[in-house]
Amino acid sequence: MRILLTGANGYIGRRLLSTLIEKGHYIICCVRDKSRFTFPKEYNTHIEVVEIDFLEDPIPNRLPKTIDVTYYLIHSMSSSTSDFDKQEEISARNFNIYLKQTYVKQVIYLSGIVNEKNLSKHLWSRKNVETILYEASYNLTVLRSGIIVGSGSSSFEIIRDLCEKLPLMITPKWVNTKTQPIAIRDVLTFMTGVLLNEKCYNQSFDISGPDILTYKEMLQIYAKSRAINLTIITVPVMTPKLSSYWLYFVTSTSYKLALNLVDSMRIPVIAKDKRLQTILNIQPISYKRALELAFTKIEQNQVVSSWKDSMISGRFKEDLQKYITVPTHGCLKDKKQLKVKNPDKVLQRIWSIGGNTGWYYGNWMWKLRGYVDKLVGGVGLRRGRTHQQIIHSGDALDFWRVLVADKKNKRLLLFAEMRVPGEAWLEFEIKENNILYQTATFRPKGIWGRIYWYTMVPFHYFIFGGMIKKIVNNS
Repeated sequence: MRILLTGANGYIGRRLLSTLIEKGHYIICCVRDKSRFTFPKEYNTHIEVVEIDFLEDPIPNRLPKTIDVTYYLIHSMSSSTSDFDKQEEISARNFNIYLKQTYVKQVIYLSGIVNEKNLSKHLWSRKNVETILYEASYNLTVLRSGIIVGSGSSSFEIIRDLCEKLPLMITPKWVNTKTQPIAIRDVLTFMTGVLLNEKCYNQSFDISGPDILTYKEMLQIYAKSRAINLTIITVPVMTPKLSSYWLYFVTSTSYKLALNLVDSMRIPVIAKDKRLQTILNIQPISYKRALELAFTKIEQNQVVSSWKDSMISGRFKEDLQKYITVPTHGCLKDKKQLKVKNPDKVLQRIWSIGGNTGWYYGNWMWKLRGYVDKLVGGVGLRRGRTHQQIIHSGDALDFWRVLVADKKNKRLLLFAEMRVPGEAWLEFEIKENNILYQTATFRPKGIWGRIYWYTMVPFHYFIFGGMIKKIVNNS
């Protein structure tokens, strides 16, 4: 069947895309920025890509009319701490306008469990979107999910960061809130199981795993599975804002996401409806098993998608296409070049840069820069990278964003998402005669930008000079 997949570039969207193609469906992928959407070449005959920003006024005839099913995976929680609910409402209403122009039979919306009377702003917004989608003429199926656990999911990565980095935790009281996590594989099974299933039309279902746990218990189970000695001390005096800063500094989450997560973590998220399990004959796996499967994927370097690669994890929300052409006017540059004996080996080292590999020279200085970046509200180094040898345009790479990853033409271009008084690029390119060119470009904003650059020049001399030598000399 022909399926429209909104949010195709997101954590769930990428996982669902692979699953749907494996089942033989044709997918119309709806994304905000085509340049950031990458997929395996073997998918070429199974997909088409449409560029739509649902926050903007609808454009007539942008979608094909023949669509059987649409997945609605548009969320804005991480983009704002104040008006994300308004953005989600606008997106939902514009989505309905777009769908009026099609012959869609069913829309499937992945929402959150909303069984409490007093909901967080995040969960209230999810319920409000559900109400808006029900106003349309298509058949709606709503899957209200507990927190999702899988390699690369925000929940899993936050738990991982906390347990791996803090053997002694002084935690806020929301760690005693109960929740019902669900494995990503079960989420995908439910999402594909309801496809054109008339028993699921115009209904909302809770989906969750079998375990009801507090966040504290989730941390403890994780620690036990990883043989980590973990001590958790709960204090009642930590305000939501302090809790948000605590999550932000310790984990790889952004501050906006941390603030909205803390607001939601005070609300129990417990499923009260297991009808869909019966209808589809699905038995969800335990939280412990979900953790085991997540680490199997990580150890095999088979993480399909990570929330860290989404634009919401970074500093810039606008179209990064405008940064792909590195400017020359008004810029300051640090240029290095060296002869390469083994281009393929050097290219592989370039493609492995960052994350666990590090930056080949002065890693302690890169880490220090990451800590400073976190202190001033930046992303720091904790995002790492999703794959250790594979890079796609749009991926997060420590405190950089990948703009160009062209292995055929031996070029990698990174754009800085750390806090700097200007804009910064880092480029690696192997050209004719096997010369590696490494260029750091900085376009300063005002006098403070220039002061920043010239203050950093002595460090650049050692960091950039040492980095290119290490990359080449180990070839």
